[in-house]
Amino acid sequence: MSQTVNAVVVKEKNGPAVLEQIIVPDPGVGEVVVDVLTCGVCQTDQHYQQGEVGDNFPYLLGHEATGRVSLIGEGVTSVKVGDTVILNWRAVCGECRACRKGQPQYCFDTHNAEQKMTLTDGTELEAALGIGAFAEKTLVAAGQCTVVQDLPAESNAAVGLLGCGIMAGIGAAINTGEVKRGESVAVIGVGGVGTAAVLGAKLAGATTIIAVDLDERKLAKAAELGATHTVNPGEADVVERIRELTGGFGADLVIDAVGRPETYRQAFYARDLAGRVVLVGVPDPSHTLELPLADVFGRGGSLKSSWYGDCLPSRDFPMLVSHYRSGNLDLDAFVTERVALDQVQEAFETMNRGEVLRSVVELQSPTTN
Repeated sequence: MSQTVNAVVVKEKNGPAVLEQIIVPDPGVGEVVVDVLTCGVCQTDQHYQQGEVGDNFPYLLGHEATGRVSLIGEGVTSVKVGDTVILNWRAVCGECRACRKGQPQYCFDTHNAEQKMTLTDGTELEAALGIGAFAEKTLVAAGQCTVVQDLPAESNAAVGLLGCGIMAGIGAAINTGEVKRGESVAVIGVGGVGTAAVLGAKLAGATTIIAVDLDERKLAKAAELGATHTVNPGEADVVERIRELTGGFGADLVIDAVGRPETYRQAFYARDLAGRVVLVGVPDPSHTLELPLADVFGRGGSLKSSWYGDCLPSRDFPMLVSHYRSGNLDLDAFVTERVALDQVQEAFETMNRGEVLRSVVELQSPTTN
């Protein structure tokens, strides 16, 4: 039987994120119902609200989540009722051309639940990134669940952030950027994703890690989590300063976690000859980029975009959780505040003021879940 639960929905472009009752159907073939424990407040959810992802309103927001499997559909063997899981939006299909080439981290046909959750009047909801986890329960494809074992309940809020932004940043450094021991890395823009890229560079063994941002609070946090140097573009030329900090040559890898033409040009010229640029910041669709083609050729190296940190959740989530358990990966530092389900709109506003790395919605008390 279907279940009626509370969830955060946006009904029209730039409309408020409001608490509504929704209907979650029983899982069908290959689907599961998850009782949501925590869900991070990510910029992507606000992009849905603002109509920048599409116009399939109403949207059920939320995607950066942990939960507990409460129901499983026919044919599901990868999870069982009672499993604690991190939700992800890359449930690899195994059949598309990327998967057939042995590159499932680029899967072009990731699985979502076939059924739709609805408002109580029957209006179908489009779940953000196929997840929709600002809800007491959500329906997802079984492949969107990565099991986490023997993790204290109080860690759910931090570990759930691997579901999107933190994985995007760490993966931009480790997977896409392929940081090697002893290399130099610069990260332009150290919000949640950029700061995670700093952590990724540190994990991979970079010895020079340069954080770039206009916000001194963010620079201080990046330094706390592994940046060896900080640069404020309001006080110094970014390209010149990065070159100064890397022997006059430029960084081996520069990660643009902002996604604007001006920051991408900084990344392009702040790298060493034959160095790498990784774009992980999501650009505005209206923005264009102009670079001299002779410089693209003459500087060599590689220019890459990072989709979800080029991650494979079944591979990367357990590895990063292991680092978290051992104290090598401070995910707790990203949880700036914990809020209730009816405070998502306020959390968007806090995020826009730059006051948090992440607000996290807690749907169940860590002492009881």
